[in-house]
Amino acid sequence: MRAWVAGAATVALAAGLTGCGGSEERAGSCADGTYAWSGVRHTERLTRLADPVVIKKRTDSYKVRLRSADTVTYSTTVSPRPPGAGTSGVLAALGRHLKAEEPLGDVSDRVNPGLDTYYEVRTGGLQGAYYAWNALKLVDADFTYTCASGGPVTGHVRTWEGSETGFLSCADAPRTGAAAHEAAVRSCPTGSRAAEAV
Repeated sequence: MRAWVAGAATVALAAGLTGCGGSEERAGSCADGTYAWSGVRHTERLTRLADPVVIKKRTDSYKVRLRSADTVTYSTTVSPRPPGAGTSGVLAALGRHLKAEEPLGDVSDRVNPGLDTYYEVRTGGLQGAYYAWNALKLVDADFTYTCASGGPVTGHVRTWEGSETGFLSCADAPRTGAAAHEAAVRSCPTGSRAAEAV
């Protein structure tokens, strides 16, 4: 029996300001530039983990506390920030490049794994050993932004595509995601199928 959900996380701004061609006054003329992306890297961080779950009597629902497993507070960084494009323009362009289903950026929020959360699964027939976790799907990318009125601006973006919360049976085959597999190794009984090498 399995249940898992994935959702978009929001991001916050932490960026510097650099002029296109070296002058902030020329920002407006750089609004229609083009991007070239390179060095795109996808990583997962296990942010929260539940204590090992053992359900002895069959039940239709179960609620777990996801405890902090990471001390880093995450926010989006775009450095330098091309004037005329700005942080939102860079994130939108990266989202199009990645064909992301959800927007990558929101300048008003950040992810703080230091706060515990709760997750309830309602699938029916729950019994046995389970593991539950929360993870952040990070994205790093290098960019070159070129506009007609000035020289190219090269920079770096760090953000995330979304977050994932899962609740799975230790008897299931291991998941390929790094965070989910780490959660299984740390939570499931020795010899569990979910904790096998992937």
